[in-house]
Amino acid sequence: MTPFTVSYTGDYLDAEGRLAVPDIALDLYDAHPSVRVDYLRGQSPRPDDATYQSRLYSLEVSATDIADADGIVIFRPWVKASTFANGAERLTVIGRAGAGYDKIDLAACTANDVAVFNAPDTLTHATASSAFLLMIALAKRLPQQERIVRSGRWDQQAAAMGIDLPGKTLGIVGLGASGRELARLAAPWGMRIVAFSPRADAAEAAALGVALVGSLDDVFRKSDFVSLHNRLDASTRGMIGPRELRLMKASAYFINVARGEIVDQAALVTALRERWFAGAGLDVFEHEPLPADDPLVALDNVILTPHWLPSTLDAARLTMTTMANGIIRAAEGLVPAHVLNRDVLDRPGFRAKLARFAVTTDPLRTHR
Repeated sequence: MTPFTVSYTGDYLDAEGRLAVPDIALDLYDAHPSVRVDYLRGQSPRPDDATYQSRLYSLEVSATDIADADGIVIFRPWVKASTFANGAERLTVIGRAGAGYDKIDLAACTANDVAVFNAPDTLTHATASSAFLLMIALAKRLPQQERIVRSGRWDQQAAAMGIDLPGKTLGIVGLGASGRELARLAAPWGMRIVAFSPRADAAEAAALGVALVGSLDDVFRKSDFVSLHNRLDASTRGMIGPRELRLMKASAYFINVARGEIVDQAALVTALRERWFAGAGLDVFEHEPLPADDPLVALDNVILTPHWLPSTLDAARLTMTTMANGIIRAAEGLVPAHVLNRDVLDRPGFRAKLARFAVTTDPLRTHR
């Protein structure tokens, strides 16, 4: 079989060159000796590089990076039009290790005959359960309760009383996979669930016990908990600003496990500082990593996690299994599952690239 080189982005490694993520399913390649694993080490941290963490979420895959790779698995770096400054003679597939692909220029990939696939379902439960965890922690005022014990101020117990979920309204923005899973998790808790999701199927929502509302304003105005689960794109970037936040009840909580750029973070800081509503739980931020001196860090009514809460060992294994299986299919001349830029499949350039590895008479047979 023709050798197939897959390069994982360098942020999978630590400063000593070891895997920073415990399990990225490399064992699945053992039965496929034609697949050769490498890393884009130019993106890896160095022991003497104090700026690496601040640059981590702005790393880019360069034209040099793709020169010797047949496939690339992306963790955090961007794939931009500049990635293809020298073309993409070898590169055939890119795997995005997660569901979101807002950092990948799909049009540029298609124009350079590169198929992009993702792992759309592997983080669904992990993301939804993270939102649910933040909701419960906020409702029970967990950070405040913990501070009472750590400071020895048991006299402040009454000031940290929380609320229960039954009878409260959960508002979900984006009734996609993780939004639907959150609705399923919340259903046994006796909550009323509403959602704003223009493309949602009304019958499917009803089967989940979710009432679709006509506007984003309805969600913010009616809910005791607002949780974001929508995709980041041009239409949703900055869609949550001071006007929407002003609509929330004074007793309500705001949760974001989607993308930080959906929210005007400066407005959110003002809202939390001035107590427009009770508090927030955030796993994502407008600029990542969140600087240690960011105003959010100083606030006592927000729970902050480092865009990592859904990244459980179980979810990581599922995600990286999807990546490895997609690479293995490409290495056998087959189209991976979950291709995002489907138009590329009909392009002669892509067909020719994939045919180099074909071990079947039907190289475009897709996995279903």
